Amino acid sequence: MNGGKTLIRPPAAPAGPVRRGGRLTLLVIVLGALIVLGSAVHLTQGTSTVDVLGVLRLMFGGGTDAAAAVVVESRLPRLLTALLVGNSLGVAGSVLQSVARNVMASPDTMAVDAGAHLAIVAVAAFGTTLPLLGTTGIAFAGGLGAALLVISLSGLGGTGIVRLVLAGTATAFAMTSLTRVLLLLFDQETRGLFAWGSGSLGQTGLDGVRTLAPVIGLGVVALLAIARRLDLVYLGDDHARSLGVHVGRIRFASIALAVLLAASAVTLAGPIGFVGLAAPALVRLLANQVPGLHRHAALIPISGATGVVLLLAADVLLRALIGAQGALEIPTGVATTLLGAVFLMVLCRNIRVTATSAEPPAAGVRSGVTALRQRLIVGGLVVFVAGVATGSVLLGDTLLLLGDLANLVTGQAGPIVTSVMANRLPRVVAALLAGACLALAGAVIQAVARNPLADPGIIGVAGGAGFGAVTVITVWSGAGFWIQASGAGVGAAVATAVVFAMAAKGGFASERLVLIGFGAQAGTQALVTLLITLSDPWNETKALTWLGGSTYGRTYEHLVPMVLALLVLIPFLVRARHELDLLSVDDETPRVLGVAVPSARLRLLTCAVLLTGTAVAGVGVLAFVGLVAPHAARAIVGRRHSRMLPVAALLGGILVCAADTLGRSVIAPAQLPAGLMTALIGAPYFIWLLTRSRRT
Repeated sequence: MNGGKTLIRPPAAPAGPVRRGGRLTLLVIVLGALIVLGSAVHLTQGTSTVDVLGVLRLMFGGGTDAAAAVVVESRLPRLLTALLVGNSLGVAGSVLQSVARNVMASPDTMAVDAGAHLAIVAVAAFGTTLPLLGTTGIAFAGGLGAALLVISLSGLGGTGIVRLVLAGTATAFAMTSLTRVLLLLFDQETRGLFAWGSGSLGQTGLDGVRTLAPVIGLGVVALLAIARRLDLVYLGDDHARSLGVHVGRIRFASIALAVLLAASAVTLAGPIGFVGLAAPALVRLLANQVPGLHRHAALIPISGATGVVLLLAADVLLRALIGAQGALEIPTGVATTLLGAVFLMVLCRNIRVTATSAEPPAAGVRSGVTALRQRLIVGGLVVFVAGVATGSVLLGDTLLLLGDLANLVTGQAGPIVTSVMANRLPRVVAALLAGACLALAGAVIQAVARNPLADPGIIGVAGGAGFGAVTVITVWSGAGFWIQASGAGVGAAVATAVVFAMAAKGGFASERLVLIGFGAQAGTQALVTLLITLSDPWNETKALTWLGGSTYGRTYEHLVPMVLALLVLIPFLVRARHELDLLSVDDETPRVLGVAVPSARLRLLTCAVLLTGTAVAGVGVLAFVGLVAPHAARAIVGRRHSRMLPVAALLGGILVCAADTLGRSVIAPAQLPAGLMTALIGAPYFIWLLTRSRRT
C-alpha cells in the first residue's frame, strides 16, 4: 500500500524567547482556567438536591452532612476519575503519536483499549477476581500486546496514516469480537462489563482513584524524564543515534509507559474513545502558533491537560443536555466518541494526502484467467456453495442426516425434522444472500472509490444502515420488517452521502475516504450504543446480538429485500461491468471513452447502498465480508469485473454461511452471532494482507 504523508510536520522556528514563553504561559493559564471552571460546574451536576450554593457552602466549611456525603462519595470520585483518565489518555496519545510520527496514533487506533478490554473480560470470564492493581496489570499486558501487533503491521516513523488506522481497526475488530463472544458465553461471570466497556466515569469510586493515581503519576513523571530523548528520536533516528540515544530502548520504554497510562484509564473507566486522539492532535495544531510547544517537556503535560478539558467538557455537556438522571444511563465514552468522530472527520477532510490509488501487492492479483478456467472456477464455487449450504442445514443444536433432508423434500419428514428445518432453512439462505450482497457492495465501492481497502463496514455504510434500522426499532416499537428495512436503507444512504461528500475534496483521495469513513463508522456505532442504552439498557444480549449481526429468528419475509436487490441489481452490474473496470483506473480514461463519470459513480454507489442496506436489515452488521470477498476474488480471477463479481458474490455467501454454521454449531445449544464469526475469520485474513504488503 502506498504510504501516506503524516500529519505531523516540523515545527516552525522559534520567534524569540520572550514571545515563546509568553504564548506558552498563556496557553497553560487558559487550560488551567478551563479545568478549574469545568471542575466547578462538574461538582454541581448530579441527581441529588445539592446545588451550586450547597457546594459553595461545603467549600467554605459550611453545609450539611448529607450534602458532604453526596459530594465526597459520588461527585468528587467522578470528577477525580475524569481528571486522571483525561490526563492519562492525553499523555498516552501524544507519546504514541511522537513515537509513530503519525497523528492518527492513539490508544483507540492502535487497539490498546480493545486489547486491555479483552484481557480484563477474559480474566473475568474464567471466574478470576483480581484486586485493582492486578486488573491494571492484566489490562497493561493486553494493551501492550495489541499495540506491538499493530506496530509490527504498520511500522513506525511515519510510514502511513491509513496503514496504521487499518491495522489498528482490524486488530480492534478481532479483539472486540472476541470480547463480545466472551460476554455472550459467560454472561453471568461478566455481568456489568458491557456497560463498562462503553466507558463510564462512576465505576471505581475513591478507592480506584487512590490506587491508580500514584501509578499514573509515576508514568507521567517517567515520560517527562525521557522527554529530551523523545525530542531527538522525533527529529530522526540517525540524528538521535549520533547524539548517543538508544532509539530502540527509548521507543519501547515510551510505548510501554503510554500503554500503562491507557491501561490505567481503561481500568478506572473503561474504554473512553477519541480523547487520546483528539487532545494531542489539537495541541499539535497549535505548535506553530505557540513556539516551544513542540518540545515534549511541554507537549506531554499540555496534551494531558487538554485531554482533561475535553473529557470534562463532554461529561458536563452530556449532563447539561439530557439531565443528570439521563446521563447515568449513557456511558461517557459514547459522548466522547461522538464528539471525537466529528472532530476526526473534519480534521481528515483538510489533511494533505496522496491522491493515488493503491493495491495491496499481497492480494496476489491475477492479470486474468481464460474463459474456460473462469467457468471451471465458478462451477467449482457453485458446487462448494451447495456443499456448505447442505452442511449448514444439517449442523446445529440438532444434528440431522442427509436422509432427513431427503424425507423433507419428499414430504415424509417427521414433525421434529420439519420444525428444525423451518427454523434453519431461512437462516442458511439469509446467510448466503447477505454474504453475496455485501461482497458485491464491497466490490463496487472499491472500484468507484479506487480504494482496495474500502468496505461497507470500514467506511461507515454498514454502520449507517445499522443506525437507521435501530432508530426505527427504537422510536417505533410496532414497526414491521419492511419499515425497519427502509430505515436501514435510509441510514446507509445518509452515511454514504456524508462520507463521500466530505471525501470529495481533492477527488476522493484514497486515504481521506478511509479515514473519514473510519470516523463515520465509529460515530454510528456510538449512536447505536446510545439508542440501545436509552431504550433498553438492561438487555445486553439484545444489544450484543444486534451489533454482532445474526441470522437468528430469520423468516422467509426477511429474505425478500435481499432477493429483490440481487434480482434487480445483478443485471445492472453486469451491464456496468466495463464502467467499473474504467472507473477503477482513474477519472480521465472513462471520460475519454465517453463515460459520464459523476452519474456513473452515483448510480453504482446507489447500488452499493441498496445492497448494504438490505443485507443489514436482513442479518445486522457483518464486518469484513465486503472487504475480504472481493480481494479473494481478484486473487483468483483477476481485476476484470465481469469475472470478479460472480466469484466475489459466491465467496461472500460461503464466508457468511460458514461463519453462521460455526456460530450455531461449535458451542451448541448456545449460539454466536454470524457477524462475530466473520470478524474473527476476516480480521486475521486482513492482517495477513497487511503483513504481506509490508514485505513487498
